[in-house]
This record gives sequence, C-alpha cells and structure tokens, in this order.
Amino acid sequence: MNTTDIQIALCGSAGDGTIAAGDILRNAVAAMGYRVICFDVYPPEIRGFGKCISRVRITKEQTYALKRQSDLLVSLDDSHAIPHAGEVRTDGAIVYESKPVAHCPEGSHMSGHILPGQIPYGIPLRELAEKATGGARSRNLVVLGVIAGLLGFSPVPFQKIIEKKFAKQGAGVVSRNLAGFQSGYEAGQNTFKLDNVFCVPMESVPAAGKVVMLSGNAAVVQGCMDAELNTFFGYPITPATTIMERLATAMPKRGRRLLQTEDEISAIAATIGAGYTGSRAATATSGPGLALMAEMLGLATMAEIPCVVFVSQRGGPSTGMPTKTEQSDLNAALYGSPGDSQRIVIAPTNVEGCYRCAGKAFEMAEKYQTPVIVLLDLYLSNRYETVTLVASGPPFNLNANKPLRRLEAGEQYHRFAMTEDGVSPRAVPGDAGCMHVVTGLEHNTLGRPNDSDENHTAMSHKRHSKLQGALQHPDFTVTKRIGHSGRVKVGILAWGSTFGECLEAMFMAHAEGISCAAMKVVMLSPFPIDAVTQFMDDCDHVLVPEVNYEGQFAQLLQGLLARPVVRLSRVPGSPMPVELILGEIRRLAGAV
Repeated sequence: MNTTDIQIALCGSAGDGTIAAGDILRNAVAAMGYRVICFDVYPPEIRGFGKCISRVRITKEQTYALKRQSDLLVSLDDSHAIPHAGEVRTDGAIVYESKPVAHCPEGSHMSGHILPGQIPYGIPLRELAEKATGGARSRNLVVLGVIAGLLGFSPVPFQKIIEKKFAKQGAGVVSRNLAGFQSGYEAGQNTFKLDNVFCVPMESVPAAGKVVMLSGNAAVVQGCMDAELNTFFGYPITPATTIMERLATAMPKRGRRLLQTEDEISAIAATIGAGYTGSRAATATSGPGLALMAEMLGLATMAEIPCVVFVSQRGGPSTGMPTKTEQSDLNAALYGSPGDSQRIVIAPTNVEGCYRCAGKAFEMAEKYQTPVIVLLDLYLSNRYETVTLVASGPPFNLNANKPLRRLEAGEQYHRFAMTEDGVSPRAVPGDAGCMHVVTGLEHNTLGRPNDSDENHTAMSHKRHSKLQGALQHPDFTVTKRIGHSGRVKVGILAWGSTFGECLEAMFMAHAEGISCAAMKVVMLSPFPIDAVTQFMDDCDHVLVPEVNYEGQFAQLLQGLLARPVVRLSRVPGSPMPVELILGEIRRLAGAV
C-alpha cells in the first residue's frame, strides 16, 4: 500500500459534528503540506435526522478524485456507519464506540459488521469525552484526536485550528474542546496498531505560493472578489447558497453591494440591470432557478448586456434531489431561452478551475457583451481541495470593455454597430453624447425596433459570430489533453467535475499498459470543434462519462461532429466511480 495515500471516512448523524470534524481534519493536514480532496455528504432533512459523511483523501502527490474504498472508517453513529463497513478496504481500519450507553439490539453494533481482513478499533469515545470535558458533545473532537494519534500526525496543527474555530465562544469552550482532542489523541497513540494505515510526515510545506483549503463555491467567491465583482443579486438555493453567503460577508468590507431578492426572476433581472449600467454583476442558482431565469437571459442576449450566472447543478428534474450531485443542466445552460439565444457556457473541472473560471467569466461577459454561465455541480461546489494561489496578484483583466471612439459633432451613437469582430463599442447610461435605446425587440444598430428580414438575419449573425472570439480568449484553457500523445486505443472526453475521476482511471490504465488519453472541455459554448475533432481523430474509441441519464454531453458531441462515441451515463446522485470508468477503458482496449 502507498502509505502517503490515505482516505478517511467519518460517518454520523446530523448533530454529531461529523462535518465539523471533517473540516478541522482537512484544514489541519493541509497545513502540514499534504494534498487533500474532501467531499461531504449531508441530508436534506432538518437537524437531528439523516446521515452525514465526510470523506477526506490525504496524499503527498496531486490526486484528482476520492477513492472508492476508504482506509479508515470512523463511526459516530453505528446505524449510519454500518452500511459503509463494506467500503473499507481489506487491511483497512474501523474505529467505533466500544462502550455504548444503552443495550444494543442484535445487529445494531458496528462490531458485528466488521468483515474478515478489516481491523477493528473499539475505543470508548463517549467515556473519553465525558472524562475530559464533563459531557459527550465533544465526542467529535475526541474522534479527531484518535485519528491523529493513530496516524502519527502532530497534534499542533489540529490544536491551532480548534483554537481558532472556537475562539469566539470563549476560553472555556476552547479549553474543553482541546481537552477532548487531547484525550482522543492519547488514546490513539496508545492503541496497539494492527493495520498499515499511517501517513509519512511531510518534510516541508511547498513554498511556490499560498496553499489554502477551498471548496468549489469558496473558490468561486475568491475569483469574484479578485475580478472585482461589484454587485450581486441572489436567492438561496442548494447547492449554490454558500456563494451568496460568503459574498455577503466579503463584499461589504470592500464597499460592494449584495442584495437577497424575493426570487430567482428578480435576481437575474436586477443582475442584467446592473450589467446594463456598467457594473460587474452576477447571480448564482441551481437548475430550478435557472429554469426561471430563461426569459431574462434571452433579454440579456438580445440587448447584448454582460452578466454572469453561476449554476451549481443538483439531481433533477424539478425539485429533484437537492443534496445529490448531477450533471443534467447542460442542455438548459446551452439552450434554455426562446429563440436563437446562444451564450457563453464554461465548466470548471476542479476547485482551482472554479477560481479561474469565475474571474474569467467577467472578462468574457464584458468583452463579448453577453451572459456567461459557469456550470458547477454539487460535488464540485462542496468538494474541498488544497489550492496554491500565486503571490503575483489576481490574473484577471478588470476592464475588458471595447472602448468608445470620439464621436464627431452631430454623429449618432450606434450601440449595436456592425464591426469586424461582431462586438460593438459599449456605452453605459451617463456617457456623454451616447444616448441610445435598448430593447428586447429585434432592433437596428441604433437600438430601435426593426424586424425586417435583412436586419434580423444580420443581427442574428452578429450575436452569434462575436462569441467565436471566446475560443481564443487570453489565458483561458478551452480544452486540455492529458495522457499519452499521438494515436491511442481509448480517448476519454469529459467535462465538469467528472474529469477528475477520468484522470484517476486513465492513470490506472497507464499502469496496466493501456494506451489512452483524456481531454477536458471547459468551453461548452461556443464549442471548440477543431480541438475536439483533432483529439477524436487520434483515438480508436472515444469514451464519454457523465453524471446524467440522457448523455447530454455525448449528444452535443454527436450533434456537432457526427462522430461515434461510447456513452457512460449514470445518475447515482454521487460522483461516478473511478473503477467504472476504468472497466470501460479496459473493455474498449480489449484488455478484458
């Protein structure tokens, strides 16, 4: 086993502090210099009901997805953890409560579900918590201590984070939580280890930049702030709500404005209105909210108004599965407005990509005078990764508008003037001598309604052709090929969060001697036809994994390129298993 690649799963009930413990764990190990990927699963029910799981993968080298099997499972609630005992690998470890406070009916205790080859660690978690703190509420801190002691981590990073996390609650709370952690740490250290689960200490923390632990939504917020987002309008909806919550804290400190509106329709309407005035404006939503925004997005397309919409997909249709992930809003993002209303759609593939796509979205919205949709999903929004932020400053253009030329005396300003690149010089209300009309009706270059055949054809061409420039947008990764060069047996084409699982599967296939490569497509509209065609020409077989039922990305590929692909579409409500993708690679390569 690679002892520098450890995955820990903490499982409990809502109210046990499972997610909070996972948060402390991932931040502590990131502070030590490890690479970390973490994804939390939580219930839609109110507090006190439902299962919570925090999975944390800790490695010395960069990885791209969670593993299917964990090396260590910690049970804070056996009723929820027992179904996941089979997800622990052979020779992996399971930590559980050895002294429950009440009689356990037959089959309800974790000790009866540990499989042959798995290592049991029965520890009196509640008893340790009560002795150290006088109550059982710090049981999750005891669990953190046990993990740190078992794996040989230094307690110092944990202690610093605990102190910071509970500082506002007073010295007494900090002291009790530190005591709970220390009690667990000593128990973990003194437990006789039978398994081979441990982490090799990091020699030093990388110094190439500032290493931070961010979720996808937090990275979006950082990108928005660094791109100088000026105005945000939003309405709460899982899993996009934390974008608005974090911006509500960050924006007022810099003199910027955020307003929670009464619904998604008013949110997009206000965003477009702010964009019309020249403000960098954005909103965030999920699939049901995007459906409500469709008409107003058509207005922004027709009126050529910059705005940015962050869409974090969840299980659908309708209310669907609010706390489950899916990639099923692609069609809505691409086509979800009346008429020919193409807009720019981009989809990051990891947390660092969320940061860059967020900042670049504002550049593109301004430069091409159009709505830009940034497609995330619940898995990417809630996934935590260690990200290195460069110290040279935010890499974003803070004014991408096409400049106005000086108007001659008596000359009228043509807001929608025909130009070689399709982008018109943009004036905003208040610019001297640039009074103009903006309407949702088809219009001429002055903005005045005109529905003649010739004008509608010319304006439709203008609105579509200008977007092609986005395929060469500066310092933006439209597509990227990774893996073997030249001709390969299997090529993997993917978008969004699933690309991480595709990379893990590809590297496993390389280890088995299978010739394969993977390409991520970040720019989904306008579509990079030439780059994707060139990649497909190099592949004997093209595999398209995606987390939706219809194979929406595969349909897009086949509709644009008329090329055969192998679809791997699943809707489990969770990330696609790496092993499932690897199995298809093997099959296509003739390895099985």
